[in-house]
Amino acid sequence: MQGHGYGQPAKPPHPAVLVPLRVLFVAIGFLSLGFMAWVMPLRLAAVTRKPLDWGLFVAALVLDGVSLVLLGSEPGDDVHTTGGYTGIFLLFGTLAAATGYYLVAEIRHYTRRRREFEDRRLVPAYGYPGPAAPYAAPAAPVVPAAPTPPPVVPHIPVPGPPSPHRPAPARIDQVRAELDELSDYLRRHDGRHGDRPADGSGR
Repeated sequence: MQGHGYGQPAKPPHPAVLVPLRVLFVAIGFLSLGFMAWVMPLRLAAVTRKPLDWGLFVAALVLDGVSLVLLGSEPGDDVHTTGGYTGIFLLFGTLAAATGYYLVAEIRHYTRRRREFEDRRLVPAYGYPGPAAPYAAPAAPVVPAAPTPPPVVPHIPVPGPPSPHRPAPARIDQVRAELDELSDYLRRHDGRHGDRPADGSGR
């Protein structure tokens, strides 16, 4: 059996609300000349609920009380003794430290809370269904693609062994004609030499 789990964390206040509150508490400390500087640690401890912040509130309250006692024990209206100057130092030192720590710690606290709220809002709590997914159109059926035929390799004829060189018929006829002319020339030349009379005869 599943329980309901933890609910969503409370949404932190808007900065438009937090900023005037910070201005108010800081103004109380300064307008009271530091005698009420302890209101800032008190506000911070009430917000964060940390033991450290409660301890700082008690310390600020004690320091303001000590400075009030030292200034009250000063004779006359003016400050002349070491105790009076110590009271002034404690008073304004506590005011400055309380103001700085209060502003930094509260801003960090609410920044962290706002980040946690955003993270927890995105993650559904245990036992609760998550946010419904937006409607999505059904996916179209995937048609298998036709098989791709293998690439056709063109047939390249392999050249055979080179045939022996044969002279063209025209070249054979030309050589034959030249041989015939040479034979006729030699025949005529031999005929003239055979008809010529020997030396000294026929004269």
